[in-house]
Amino acid sequence: MTIWDSIILGIVEGLTEFLPVSSTGHLTIVSKMLGLKIDDPSITGFTAVIQVGAILAVVLYFWKDIVRIIRAWVGGLANSERRDEFDYRMGWYVIVGSLPIGIVGFLAKDLISGPLRSLWWVAGALIAWSVVMVAAERFGTKSRPLTRITFVDALVMGLIQCLALIPGVSRSGATISAGLFRGLERVAATRIAFLLGIPALAGAGVYELKDALNGNVGVAPLLVGTVVSFVVAYASIAWLLRFVAKHPISLFAFYRVLLGIVLLILLSTSTITAT
Repeated sequence: MTIWDSIILGIVEGLTEFLPVSSTGHLTIVSKMLGLKIDDPSITGFTAVIQVGAILAVVLYFWKDIVRIIRAWVGGLANSERRDEFDYRMGWYVIVGSLPIGIVGFLAKDLISGPLRSLWWVAGALIAWSVVMVAAERFGTKSRPLTRITFVDALVMGLIQCLALIPGVSRSGATISAGLFRGLERVAATRIAFLLGIPALAGAGVYELKDALNGNVGVAPLLVGTVVSFVVAYASIAWLLRFVAKHPISLFAFYRVLLGIVLLILLSTSTITAT
């Protein structure tokens, strides 16, 4: 992998990580276009590691919220009187919602980094989850603000987040859709999706670091890709929060379906190979 490859992939990661279009799917497609072996453990490891840049962007953007939640959670553990605070409960919601993807991701690692890296899976997931996103906007009541999130909401969003391990589904698209089906406001579901992404993506990045370093990627491309993804992701977060305040996430479905169809045509005509 060259430095230019890492810059391009860093831009793709930063642009797509928090948009409901599937960053893993796009990274897989672009890696293929760059001539990289998409089912190589070092390449899948690279794509996981540069997500840390996007996570650092989330941490910076929500720094005050994160510090407040951590303080309330730690304070609630020591003082029962603080356990009625919303931020204390939010700390538990993030923990509970993050556990499923950590467990499933660990148990299904070989499947995720192997067979699921096929572009057939990417194309199918892009199209199939678009239907779910449209349904979430159509049937979700969007009546509950962030302060009315419950334990069940967090658990459901965490469980659905596991589906994002399939390239093409989209982690943010999965969690936001789950939140909408649960009746959360669009902005509330989006903010929870961002918070749930911190432990999920950070854990994946740390776990995959050894594969990325043991292959043909190199330290320099890893660092460059991570820094680029951080810068681009920070701008993407701010834009998406403003966008979802006034627009449905189903608008992204049109792009997802179009991209999925184009991929299916290219694969069916043997213009490109699946791996």
